[in-house]
Amino acid sequence: MMNVADTNPNQSAKPTHELSSVVVPLLKGVLYQEENPGLWGLLLNLQASVRDYVAVLGLELMLDEAEGYAFLRSRRDDDEDGQAVMPRLVARRQLSYPVSLLLALLRKKLAEFDATGGDTRLILSRDEVVELIRIFLPAGSNEVKLIDQVDATLNKIAELGFVRRLRGQGQMIEVRRIIKAFVDAQWLADFDERLAEYRRQLAQRQEGMNG
Repeated sequence: MMNVADTNPNQSAKPTHELSSVVVPLLKGVLYQEENPGLWGLLLNLQASVRDYVAVLGLELMLDEAEGYAFLRSRRDDDEDGQAVMPRLVARRQLSYPVSLLLALLRKKLAEFDATGGDTRLILSRDEVVELIRIFLPAGSNEVKLIDQVDATLNKIAELGFVRRLRGQGQMIEVRRIIKAFVDAQWLADFDERLAEYRRQLAQRQEGMNG
């Protein structure tokens, strides 16, 4: 039997200050090594404790040391009927078609960029992004409207953390490498099928307009 004198009155199930200083930023969004190397080092040291703590919240830590980013995502625990046992803390976001399209195109561009074995940072101008998406739009699309749409889509993707605008260079963006964690090979393959169908429908509409 445990003696009351053996218990530590200072012991608590509450997270330590250091643990809280790591978990709170992760609950708010993605943690990047390059942006906060001190907090990144603390995360690596407390990685096991962070995983245990967020598991109680129904979350799991996704950490890529090579790419230098970490984030939390909902862990799916299903019962025998396939129903989620724990409520989802991190909500799924339904992405619009323009956002999904541009995410796929940027992910492909990053894969091509990595294959060259050059720099680790993929920097694109807004004009380059416009050219990526132009082929998926009807011929003769209004140029000003197209640029506005691309800007709006890039802003949304930046809010999601997949790109960032370079400081002092509003027309230049960096594709964040965390996009690889969200847009995997299977996602791209499925999206390729949808793009092929979209292209067929676009071609049919153009033929109808010209006919």
